[in-house]
Amino acid sequence: MRKRVFALSTFFLSLLSSQLFGVEIVGPEVRVGHDEIMVDTGLSLDEKILSELKSGMEKEITFYIDLFKVWKGWPDEFVLGKKFVQTLKGDSIKGEYIATSFDGETHIKKRFMSFASMLSWTLNKKDIRLVNHRKDLEPNDYFVKITVESRLRKLPPVIGYLLFFVPEKDFSVSKNSPAFTIEGEK
Repeated sequence: MRKRVFALSTFFLSLLSSQLFGVEIVGPEVRVGHDEIMVDTGLSLDEKILSELKSGMEKEITFYIDLFKVWKGWPDEFVLGKKFVQTLKGDSIKGEYIATSFDGETHIKKRFMSFASMLSWTLNKKDIRLVNHRKDLEPNDYFVKITVESRLRKLPPVIGYLLFFVPEKDFSVSKNSPAFTIEGEK
């Protein structure tokens, strides 16, 4: 009985949080090629966040694109992942929008005259190469997990522990791709 109550309360809380924020992950679409695994994904924001961006508030949105190996009867195993940090800011006085992207190696900064073009560039991830050599993976079932979060504020660690009730994230959403199979050498 307790397990059912816990499962139902978790389900309703997840529905409430997705309705509350209105932020949704688009995709993910996974393409398994001859020697690589490619991922396409995106993010759709709600009106509140869009109006904050248009008014000049800066947002930092982080994409985590992770590959997991499926285990039956055990927790799924993290294999590898990529992280993209996107910073979006609008300047209503100049009438321009500035976005930066950092993937751990490359830092790109772009200026846009259109709000829609900035959103398209920062919130859509196309042709992300997760694996260069598919033969490095063991034959098994895998899936890709997309997690996107926006930090509201960064508190120092000690203060964060003391003020645990103060939210540090604007939103955090995740979505899994359907499972796909990597077969062994033939």
